[in-house]
Amino acid sequence: MSSFQRTAILNVVGLTPRHIGPETPYISAFLDRQDNAMAHVEPLIPAVTSTIQATYLTGKTPAGHGIVANCWYDREYAENRNWKQSNHLVHARKLWEHLRETDPNYTVAKLFWWNNMYSSVDYSITPRPIYRVDGSKIFDVQTHPMEMHKPLRRKLGKFPFQAFWGPIAGIDSSHWIARSAKWVEETHTPNLNLVYLPHLDYPLQKTGPNDPFLSQELGQIDAVVGDLIRFFEGRGVQVILLSEYGITEVDHPIHINRIFREKGWITCRDELGTDMIDLGSCRAFAIPDHQVAHIYVNDRSILGEVRDTVAALEGVAEVIDGSMRTYRGLEHERAGDLIAVSNIRSWFTYYYWEKDKRAPDYARTIDIHRKPGYDPVELFFNPKIRNPKLKIAMKLLKKMLGFRMTLDVIPLDASLVKGSHGCIPELDDNRPVLIGNFPNLRDRSRIQALDVYRHLYEVCSLPEM
Repeated sequence: MSSFQRTAILNVVGLTPRHIGPETPYISAFLDRQDNAMAHVEPLIPAVTSTIQATYLTGKTPAGHGIVANCWYDREYAENRNWKQSNHLVHARKLWEHLRETDPNYTVAKLFWWNNMYSSVDYSITPRPIYRVDGSKIFDVQTHPMEMHKPLRRKLGKFPFQAFWGPIAGIDSSHWIARSAKWVEETHTPNLNLVYLPHLDYPLQKTGPNDPFLSQELGQIDAVVGDLIRFFEGRGVQVILLSEYGITEVDHPIHINRIFREKGWITCRDELGTDMIDLGSCRAFAIPDHQVAHIYVNDRSILGEVRDTVAALEGVAEVIDGSMRTYRGLEHERAGDLIAVSNIRSWFTYYYWEKDKRAPDYARTIDIHRKPGYDPVELFFNPKIRNPKLKIAMKLLKKMLGFRMTLDVIPLDASLVKGSHGCIPELDDNRPVLIGNFPNLRDRSRIQALDVYRHLYEVCSLPEM
């Protein structure tokens, strides 16, 4: 058994100082303890899930670990890569690998954090649908070891995948993940338990951080977090709370690829009456990811014109290129030739079609892997559908009868989105947090995202009490 103090790190996605108060009594009580402190974390660009998680767990910038965003362009395959799960993509030593240099017996569970498959952790649970040859999709998770899957399912039932992403995403997915964390602790007692709790991500993007009903959503995730704090501390496990980014209110979508299409830089092929972007043939295109867009310029002769065009767009705060890519920690082959960052109230869509009737078939569906960029509009039912749940039920019935169907219930209206992230918020109250009993951290300190790794290592390597 390891001689280090066992630790649970709860990643409460989207949690910022402005959320900690009367609506979150359990989180507030945890913060108010005498030995606990809260740091305001200044994120790096891009402040998005995969990038920040990789930075927290390696102490490196995207140039060092390679996760330049949730989505990027593979120049060799001439295809976009979205939300990939292989941990081999993270090209740096991880926190637990550092700890094992001192204690080879150190064990780790990683639950629903990204880049979670085929890593060096001892136990993991990852969302992974089953795609059948007939075109059907079955929602499931993958575990490591594989033998963990059946007893986990017997104990907890099916993972509520529809509550993890899409129009009905909600607290049920975070609740299931929390229960899985308890199960892993009770059956395997790892030294480090990394737990991802995504609930706040959904309402903060759908209705924004100023929505008057957000208090209900805060209360729901606070109850889950409070229950986990009691559970872990009751078993002698120290608890750390952190978040990856702060979501701010937005009201201005930037259709960057439509601008590029007007310039003649986007190439589409006709695919059964729809426009399908052909990335390898484009002169320039963007892979948007919330408030950051990686821009790839296949025709280097127009690089300057592309930069000037993007810099002049309403809502764009900066364009990172040249030596600034190195200075900002983005000098990596996966990164765009240019990286556009929006202002605090704007965000980038992936939309490239000129008329909605020409939108590709995946545009109106939940399809996080095929779309050439992130699409938060997947959180909404199309308001033009009078009874979306009935429509879904009818389509699922059609599927059960053996017919092919498309679950086309997602709108094409980017104005529905009310919250986003990716740039660096100016106010501390809108920045992510790190909360716990840290030896070298004072309350209300300001730290860089790169510093989180060092503080996590220090607290995880404390001697067993």
